[in-house]
Amino acid sequence: MGEMIAFPANGGACPGYLARADDAGAPGVVVIQEWWGIAGEKSDIKDIAERFAAAGYTALAPDLFHGRIATEPDEAGKLMMALRIEEAANDLRGAARHLRELTGKPVGVVGFCMGGALSLYAAGDNPDDIAACVVFYGGHPAVKPDLDALRAPVLGHFGERDDSVNPEVVAALDRQLAERGKAHSFTTYPGAGHAFFNERRPEAYNPAAAADAWRKTLAFFEAHLR
Repeated sequence: MGEMIAFPANGGACPGYLARADDAGAPGVVVIQEWWGIAGEKSDIKDIAERFAAAGYTALAPDLFHGRIATEPDEAGKLMMALRIEEAANDLRGAARHLRELTGKPVGVVGFCMGGALSLYAAGDNPDDIAACVVFYGGHPAVKPDLDALRAPVLGHFGERDDSVNPEVVAALDRQLAERGKAHSFTTYPGAGHAFFNERRPEAYNPAAAADAWRKTLAFFEAHLR
């Protein structure tokens, strides 16, 4: 089982959930939360960190809401919109550096929903520390990744029936990355909607899409982090 830790960030400390792999030399992965937070009945972020640890990665999920959680969409939306992007970026920078210090090598980053947008932001913001970026249906109106600075390859997972990160949004991001010559690969799952990976939301969870996205994510990190 993992544990809550605190790592240096923003001139102080940021809390986070750390799940260690059995191998002391395992690569690190930063796991970035949805708008629910990293705890609560609708957040599966700690579970995902544990899955990465079981797969041989040391995973750190920074708590960007610093203890706050949401149980209803309206509350989650308010927390997301109140998030200060620069402070979140500093927390993510601290998480990547902490993992790099633990593992001695560049790390991967993966995010979901709000965290998906922030995973791309973090990869552009920390090109020396982040070697691979995975985006699960990422979107946030105030998050503007620096695609020009991006060096990490990007793997994207999206749902055909996602009303917020819709196929037009995905196509635009695909085009922007292609125009800059950035290595990336996107999959849009037929019949899947937003949050199709979240097992704690049965109304959204799509087992077939989630299983395929997990398999591709592990293969992607295997190729770029080991």
